[in-house]
Amino acid sequence: MDNFSPVGKGRFIFFLSKIQDILERATTSENPALTVYSADMRTPLFMLEALCRLYKKIYKHKKLKKLDAVFKSLEDFLGQVDYYDGFYKEFAQQKNFPELITNYTKEKRADKIEGLNQFLKKENWLGKHKKRLSEINKKLDNIEWLDEKDDAAAVLIIYKKEIEKVIKKYKNYPKEFTDIENGLHELRRQLRWLSIYPQALLGLVQLKPADDAPEFLNKYFTPEIINSPFNKMPDGKGLQEHILLDQNYFFALSWMISELGILKDSGLKIELLEESISDVYKTKKNVESLAYSLCDDGQPTIPAILSRAQNISNTFFNEAILENLVLTNVIS
Repeated sequence: MDNFSPVGKGRFIFFLSKIQDILERATTSENPALTVYSADMRTPLFMLEALCRLYKKIYKHKKLKKLDAVFKSLEDFLGQVDYYDGFYKEFAQQKNFPELITNYTKEKRADKIEGLNQFLKKENWLGKHKKRLSEINKKLDNIEWLDEKDDAAAVLIIYKKEIEKVIKKYKNYPKEFTDIENGLHELRRQLRWLSIYPQALLGLVQLKPADDAPEFLNKYFTPEIINSPFNKMPDGKGLQEHILLDQNYFFALSWMISELGILKDSGLKIELLEESISDVYKTKKNVESLAYSLCDDGQPTIPAILSRAQNISNTFFNEAILENLVLTNVIS
């Protein structure tokens, strides 16, 4: 096939080049992990994870499963740094906030950064034996990539299956969320992948504006959602094939991810404060009430957070947002 164009491989190469640029900067840094984190390596890693999640279902061999695990392990480390860094910065800006708790989050952040430094060397991302990227490229070279048309058709099938999986999983959820991590956060992760895949596919997926949006969608069209960079697809002009999503329903998906994210962060804040209080003051008494006392008046309780998450999730799924997301039926 003289006109064979491995568009799938090209998507991996695009994001791997971003990783390479960041690693090159980190090589000369006094604190490589902090450089890697500050340069937002997590974003291209998310994109590479998304590609692995799609393509490991298209190419039935273990190479992409292994790559998925490689990208996820590094992204998880960065996520741990981000968790403590975000709350440390928030607590440090608050007046009259207990210094012991601020320092606790600062120390935890430092521990995670140090752990990331060790991980980067151990896994050969950096250091004397930095061969991780070349190993990844070799794996990509050994895949017999589909041409553009077949690639688009295969991705469309998998994307639709991913949507069906989320819908089915939600129907099997308990009637009420019982905790932040396994309920609210887990649902948000599943929905978020449906938003990350289009970005990772570098123009294959495009949004189609529709003037005749049902009235019930209007509540999702906030200025933040309409103007969000996550809702602008990469340019797909160089591609012959495209998968079209309904822009209105994609905005609704984005609103849901954003809202669940706000609720998740609010719940995780309480959980981190409880953890901090227990560790710093060596007590298990009144930890929950002490955690709430350190928050602003508007801080909702965890039961209220879970109830709100359940209510908006029920509305979202009852409105069949995901069922109406994909406009392209088949690529032929």
